[in-house]
Amino acid sequence: MSMHLETHPIAAEPGLAAYQLNVLRFGPPDGAGGGRKAYIQAALHADEVPAMLVAHFLRRALEKLDAEGRVRGEIVLVPAANPIGLSQLVHGAPFGRFDLGTGVNFNRAFRHVAGELKDRLAGRLGPDAAANVAAIRAEARAAVARWEPEDHTGVLKKTLLSMAIDADIVLDLHCDNEALLHLYTGTALAERAAPLAALLGARALLLSSASGGAPFDEACSRLWWDLADHFSEAAIPPACAAITVELRGEMDVRYDYAEQDAQALLQFLAREGLLDIPPTPPPAAPCAPTALEAVEPLHAPHSGVLVFLKALGERVEAGEAVADIVNPVSGATTTLRASQGGLLFASTAHRHLLRGMQVCKIAGATPFRSGSLLSD
Repeated sequence: MSMHLETHPIAAEPGLAAYQLNVLRFGPPDGAGGGRKAYIQAALHADEVPAMLVAHFLRRALEKLDAEGRVRGEIVLVPAANPIGLSQLVHGAPFGRFDLGTGVNFNRAFRHVAGELKDRLAGRLGPDAAANVAAIRAEARAAVARWEPEDHTGVLKKTLLSMAIDADIVLDLHCDNEALLHLYTGTALAERAAPLAALLGARALLLSSASGGAPFDEACSRLWWDLADHFSEAAIPPACAAITVELRGEMDVRYDYAEQDAQALLQFLAREGLLDIPPTPPPAAPCAPTALEAVEPLHAPHSGVLVFLKALGERVEAGEAVADIVNPVSGATTTLRASQGGLLFASTAHRHLLRGMQVCKIAGATPFRSGSLLSD
């Protein structure tokens, strides 16, 4: 089977499409691949460019593998997941993290369907895990179809979620401002995500059952453990391995990075039974999983010039100085210190900050936070 290209109009009202979403599908026709499905999207935050370059390498590889009959399931690839964000400029600079019309983060406020599924599945689930998975997926697809968005960003979110809600694997490709490669996933998926973290050489694998804000990956995966808790007598596995992949920093747009990252993703798909390609020797895990509650974000206490005293990839001890904020007008200088020991894995690329802006993130070992765990 050759690649199939779909286009989806993104419009707040029927007949008034202003944006178009392109979707690539690979795999045998009519479900002949055994029913396994992977969904991969790039750059939901539209100006996170490394993800789109990785998707380019994935497309080239998947086209070849598909033509050779080596795609064993359905693989859906959305190489540029946010045509709305790609059209936004602020003073001539691309701006793809928030919808300028509503101020809402493009990777927040996805529909979480577990609540309505608890009512619709009452009395229907039992000891047969495969039957339960099929029933839950059918109801989840129907719940997303009933979603009635109020604007074009809502239509985009519904369109993306409708393609991913019934997948076995969901890979949401992003990048941070400045960062080491790291992953986010559900606590129940730690073992499933560990091979991907190793293949990618991720320096942090961050786990949470509910991080707050309703991001895309949790809209796909969290319903499974929510339903398993609710229907405790039924056999409900975490059937969707949804993982957010942060492909380093915004400026890390390099062919060598993109090609090695794409190869790692392909190897993961092969290990999950979706591709027939020779396996590479499994690499050693570069990091242990850590709870997202153990990640410490540091923020600027006042405006000023940011001077880092520690570099990305360095380990920081509790109480150790990480950065200074120097106010050139008042002369005030504040040293920011880590309250927990850990790895400095992400930081801002800006060097003049306003009060309250995030400076960096440190992955520790001991959970100490609760509530909303993601940045805006």
